[in-house]
Amino acid sequence: MATTTDIPLPKHKREVIDRAVIRFAGDSGDGMQVTGSQFTNTVALYGNDIATFPDFPAEIRAPAGTLPGVSGYQLHFSSNEIYTPGDAVDVLIVMNPAALKMNVADLKANGILIVNSDAFAETDLRKAQMTSNPLEDHSLDKFRLSSVELERLTKVALDHLGLDAKSVSRSKNFFALGMCYWLYNRSMDSTVRWIEDKFSKKPLLVEANKLAMKAGYSYCEATEAFQISYEIPPAQLEPGLYRNMSGNQALALGFITASQKSGLKLFQGGYPITPASDILNELSQYKDFGVITFQAEDEIAAITSAIGAAYAGALAITTTSGPGMALKTEALGLAVAVEIPLVICDIQRGGPSTGLPTKTEQADLLQALFGRNSEAPIPIVAPATPSDCFWAAVEASRIAVKYMVPVIILSDGYLANGAEPWRIPELSDIPDFPVTFASDPVDFKPYRRNPDTLARPWAVPGTPGLEHRIGGLEKQDVTGNINYEPLNHENMVRIRAAKVEAIVQDIPDIVPAGDPDGGLLIVAWGSTHGAITAAVKAQRALGHRIGHVHLRHLNPLPANLGEVLKRYKTVLVPELNMGQLLWLLRAKFLVNAIGLNKIQGRPFKQSELEQKIAELVS
Repeated sequence: MATTTDIPLPKHKREVIDRAVIRFAGDSGDGMQVTGSQFTNTVALYGNDIATFPDFPAEIRAPAGTLPGVSGYQLHFSSNEIYTPGDAVDVLIVMNPAALKMNVADLKANGILIVNSDAFAETDLRKAQMTSNPLEDHSLDKFRLSSVELERLTKVALDHLGLDAKSVSRSKNFFALGMCYWLYNRSMDSTVRWIEDKFSKKPLLVEANKLAMKAGYSYCEATEAFQISYEIPPAQLEPGLYRNMSGNQALALGFITASQKSGLKLFQGGYPITPASDILNELSQYKDFGVITFQAEDEIAAITSAIGAAYAGALAITTTSGPGMALKTEALGLAVAVEIPLVICDIQRGGPSTGLPTKTEQADLLQALFGRNSEAPIPIVAPATPSDCFWAAVEASRIAVKYMVPVIILSDGYLANGAEPWRIPELSDIPDFPVTFASDPVDFKPYRRNPDTLARPWAVPGTPGLEHRIGGLEKQDVTGNINYEPLNHENMVRIRAAKVEAIVQDIPDIVPAGDPDGGLLIVAWGSTHGAITAAVKAQRALGHRIGHVHLRHLNPLPANLGEVLKRYKTVLVPELNMGQLLWLLRAKFLVNAIGLNKIQGRPFKQSELEQKIAELVS
């Protein structure tokens, strides 16, 4: 029997910490998104709170090793509640010089830097526009540099398998992942199961990736590459069943839930566009729930097919980004004129034109508010976090069918691709909103309105006696006949506007987070929520009186917003644009609000917001 004296002492120190930020970066073909996703799933299963920030290259096939081709994945995980993917990085893993150049500025001083030294030849440096080798010129001395021959070591580990050179090289990301599992004392079991499932039809690749990952883990154990490994205990989350959820996945599940709660079939008409395409991919997997997905030939066909589905009695949605919204403009006006329920998801990205296809921006608020000819108001709902996208989908669907209007959801690339733990709700906690179609042909009038909502009846085509005109020409009030009379047109325009304004009765009064009055109020919307929440908590802990209002409904605005604005001396509006909500608040409430604007394709850092808050409250 072994005694305690027979057990070798650990060769390294294990330190318990409460949080860490790790980033994987490499060429778009280096598997950084897969590596980051697997590490994320592992820490999520362990019970840590998480927030992620995948960063995709805009070029589909940028030359290997060049700056435009760099792909990254950042994860913040903690034993406490967190709100952002983190400002500065604790551990940076880079696969080539380009990835190092694009990311090293975000690494903390004395942070851990793991570098694939095999990719730092003269030609690699030239592709990254470097004039000297950073592994040799002492420019990385302020970091804990671990220079590892990832490609050579992976080749040694897999040499006996007889794989081709390309397949061996592509396994190096799992070697790096194994190193990270050792560094943070995480089990490889969940990733082993994923590999076995993912490559089940290619047993050789299953063995190769498992061996590469275990080799990375063993490398750290055998070489003492790191003097310290870290332990981050599980977070104390509210009891329940959790799932790691991205914003686009949450939107898809939210629409399926809305379909079940309303009793309607779900139809999506979509055209592939970054960063919205994942919603179409996700929904296509739910045919068993009666979901119909249609990949159209263009953006106009996508929305008009959804309009047709709504006319036929389905819960209809269409998904796109800013450029697609521009193409859908005329059809959006048609949906307003016809008065049918439709949900339009705009997953915003940097613009104008093609702009920054894979980067985030809150670019389209004014487009959503005013981007149509004539008077065509549309309600707008904006989720605040990846998991909140689920509830935004349910809310937008409920408004659409209750008020017989098209509704726009403004998400963005950061929410769409980012992920966090989502506590799966009980189905009974989500209210039903069943739909009753018009069926009585006696004295049927297609534009006779509900007195509370001003919604017209939803008459499904083919119902005997309910035949009526449809289309973009102006209708006569009540009868729905085509009508060009001036007073009738003004009446119909005002009714459609009043119907959107009536939605305010379903919007709860806002209650500021933090202090209910005082020196500073932060008003914002969308994906800025996490960074603002973290910054406000930190600054209030210093004794400053700060409130935070995060708007879910952007049209109509909550009824008491104007009164809340008056309680504070200063109003700050942070946005990832040039000040679109700021413009709206100034125009509507005549408040001398101050903007904090960032247009870099990246979300706010907590430190950026704290700096501005400190400036205003000092």
